[in-house]
Amino acid sequence: MINYREPDLTQYPPRSPRVRLGGFAHLPRLLDKARAFAAGKQGQYVWAAMMDRHFFDFAGINAQTFLEAVKTGKSDGEMFSWVMEHLSPRRAQPEIIQWSGWLEALGPGDAEGHAWLAERINSYGPNRDDVRTYCEHLDLDDYVSFGGIG
Repeated sequence: MINYREPDLTQYPPRSPRVRLGGFAHLPRLLDKARAFAAGKQGQYVWAAMMDRHFFDFAGINAQTFLEAVKTGKSDGEMFSWVMEHLSPRRAQPEIIQWSGWLEALGPGDAEGHAWLAERINSYGPNRDDVRTYCEHLDLDDYVSFGGIG
């Protein structure tokens, strides 16, 4: 059984970056990664990776400060409240939803990024021509990393 209070990302992936908490895409995944990182059970997952940095930049929250708050054992709901209290600048709900849509649609913007994504997709299965965004890539990467066939 998956234990989201103390995730072990060596055994199962974090939640999809498309799962939202309080309108924020990626926040549940970020919480899973932070909890696992704090417990030394992050497996292949990198703390403060690109998608994490997009969240921290939008929220105006320091990654280490966020991690310290997670280490206190707050629930998802409590962490959402903590995020809202620490947003800098303050963000209205429509702005959060718009940013989340942007993040979910984010894909490579240059030739180097396209080449990197194409190489990753090809490693999952050369017939996958449906992956266009980083969120789609992360979902597929999580699936394949834990035994799925792309």
